Amino acid sequence: MNRRDVIKTGLTTGGGLAAFSPKGLMAATTERRRLDSSFPKNFLWGCATASYQIEGAVKEDGRGATIWDVFSHTQGKVANGDTGDVACDSYHRYRDDIRLLKDLGVGAYRMSIAWSRMFPEGRGAANQKGIDYYNRVIDTLLAAGIKPYVTLFHWDLPAGLPGEWRNRDTALAFADYAGFMAGKLSDRVRHFMTVNELRCFTDLGHLQGIHAPGLKLPPAEVNQVRHHGVLAHGLGVQAIRAHARAGTQVGLADNTTIYTPVIETPEHIAAAKKATREMNAMFLTAIMEGRYIDEYLGQEGAAAPKVQAGDMAAIGSPLDFVSLNVYTPEWVRADDSPKGYAVVPHIASSPRMASPWLIVGPEVAYWAVRLVSELWDPKTLFISENGASADDPMTNGRVDDVDRVMYLRNYVGQFRRAVAEGYPLKGYFLWSLMDNFEWADGYTKRFGIHYVDFATQKRTPKLSARWYREVIRRNALV
Repeated sequence: MNRRDVIKTGLTTGGGLAAFSPKGLMAATTERRRLDSSFPKNFLWGCATASYQIEGAVKEDGRGATIWDVFSHTQGKVANGDTGDVACDSYHRYRDDIRLLKDLGVGAYRMSIAWSRMFPEGRGAANQKGIDYYNRVIDTLLAAGIKPYVTLFHWDLPAGLPGEWRNRDTALAFADYAGFMAGKLSDRVRHFMTVNELRCFTDLGHLQGIHAPGLKLPPAEVNQVRHHGVLAHGLGVQAIRAHARAGTQVGLADNTTIYTPVIETPEHIAAAKKATREMNAMFLTAIMEGRYIDEYLGQEGAAAPKVQAGDMAAIGSPLDFVSLNVYTPEWVRADDSPKGYAVVPHIASSPRMASPWLIVGPEVAYWAVRLVSELWDPKTLFISENGASADDPMTNGRVDDVDRVMYLRNYVGQFRRAVAEGYPLKGYFLWSLMDNFEWADGYTKRFGIHYVDFATQKRTPKLSARWYREVIRRNALV
């Protein structure tokens, strides 16, 4: 008899009225709640960071300049003139940060490689000091019992690549770099993610101009940048498979826009699925289907991307897993329009965290897993990022970030629902291990579960770190 059966029969086990005592009822109820909040035995818990956001040491050991070095040093581009020159100084303090991970009890760490530490100009001769550094990090992680999940591109593009993402050749350069890294690391790294958040490094950097390289291009050029981004991913997958040890797993980390039904009824669910497929047509839809769907091509017309022979086959290279960065929903409802759906805009009273864009909608966690699963049937899903910015005042050496704990508890609960319903979610990486350089927001927004005093580099666990440690210890929602 399993423990769930014991609970079902426990009120009469042993006979007599004692089985119906308040204490017995309370114990049974507590056990039932514990089981109902649990995750599968081998569920993977981790934390995530990115190279430019934590490493610093931007001019040490042969590292080349990146477009974010250039952008952050351009007046008016980043809040308070902040840069990633020092960041969390993790280049020198990685052992301390791995101790933080071990203290949490995580099984995995999602980190990224700084492309320009490996190839200072993006191509050419490899930098041995860069290789040595990441070997040290990975070996220290493994010694601590923590599996590295490596992202190869998390926005810090080498500035030496001519034309950056406007140039198709950048996708080819990425494939060369990805294959090289797979050859060097796949004896110890078993999971590679090609790129992080296609929509951010393409659209925010080339359409809205608020991220590096800070451009506002016309639609045709933006679509070509997007194409080069997904092409880099696809060519990267092929290169990793060609150079990695047998059994290496390959995927990507994408902030797919998840259209969440306003009400969980069949018509709104169908609208959410249709919107998620169509509104991600240039990114995850193209990758999972190996083509640009007719709705996207018809919408863009003459501005549609120029595609060369073999591009879509590469872009659609089969993946071992898909990872999703999940923060905030886009609400959608069914309607009578030709599309069959309408996006419901966020309004001033929408609940949000410290970052204005970070609307709180825990249901998106469940729908991200469900919709991606039902649309494209990936073999395995991970949540490669989920977290929240908060004000994080420190009082008497403590940061009681109850608002972040509220956010995380509700989102993890929705991920747990998806797991319970049988969707293939196998792991969760909390963003982030510690406060860091938050791109155009500089150091004004804190996402970490460890507080970083950027003047002294002291790390202090927040209440959210203690909460997450308990989640991991129990393997259950707390």
